[in-house]
Amino acid sequence: MREVRAVIFDWGGTLTPWHSFDYTAQWVAFATEVTTSDAEAAELSGRILAAEEVLWRQAREEHVSARVEELLEELGYGTGHPAYSRARSAYDRFWEPHTYTDPHVRPLWESLREQGIRVGVLSNTIWSREHHRAIFDRDGVLPLIDGDVYSSEIPWTKPHPEAFRAAAEAVDTDPADCVYVGDRVFEDVHGPQQVGMRAVLVPHSDIPTAQRVAVDARPDAVAQSLAEVAGIVHGWNRHAGG
Repeated sequence: MREVRAVIFDWGGTLTPWHSFDYTAQWVAFATEVTTSDAEAAELSGRILAAEEVLWRQAREEHVSARVEELLEELGYGTGHPAYSRARSAYDRFWEPHTYTDPHVRPLWESLREQGIRVGVLSNTIWSREHHRAIFDRDGVLPLIDGDVYSSEIPWTKPHPEAFRAAAEAVDTDPADCVYVGDRVFEDVHGPQQVGMRAVLVPHSDIPTAQRVAVDARPDAVAQSLAEVAGIVHGWNRHAGG
């Protein structure tokens, strides 16, 4: 068994607690700022959600990335729209309560770094690098990240092997010396194992059926809480080379 030199984490549902909500509501918040009636806002939010669902289906089936700005641009509500800034702010305010970092993250990351282990992030997201890093900065954990990759800035989404290779490169570590931690079997277990990473599943998310992909993959370990990850890694390293 090789020594673990880096642990890379999924973001939504892993580093943040899982929240279930009406996905249409995010776009109602946006659409209300660029339309003049509730009926228009409902119609537009439905169109944006349908377009977004196509992008996420492509992410699952074709493993290609997308960006929220491009999604809105194609529908005529991109950065050039006079109400874009106001509408995007409303969208971001809707999401803010769902973005707070799990309280276990700081002590976990501090523990890993005390063991000399690098900390990374790899997220499937349509939001920008700057947006995610601002969230980590707000929550006081940005300085603990050694390398982070967001699918919005690369061509691929998890579980594409190149996404995981990019994440390993970001933490300057061979993939075989990395562990990936996430809450989804397809993206976060099957994906990293393709490039030789070990995978830790944190099965605390109520993932919608439409977002699940059946795959024959088994995690190398299961953590019922993020707090257990440091102990799992410490145990592997105690037996490394043995």
